[in-house]
Amino acid sequence: MVLAQGAQEAVDINPGLAAIGYGLAAIGSALGVGLIWSSVISGTARQPEAQGKLMGIAWQTFALVEVLALIGFVLFFMAG
Repeated sequence: MVLAQGAQEAVDINPGLAAIGYGLAAIGSALGVGLIWSSVISGTARQPEAQGKLMGIAWQTFALVEVLALIGFVLFFMAG
């Protein structure tokens, strides 16, 4: 994949570097998902009546984190 920088030069992204970038994105999203659901469990344990509101927020943030991981996955294949 060649990314244009300015009008004069172009940079070639190494596929190995793209694989490392995707791996880091996958690790980051996995940590994010774990933190989201651990917070829901902790919040539900402390205040059971707030479970519905916490689950709604958790599903929204879970979707956002997974979309970011999918964007990294697509960029990995575009660079390869």
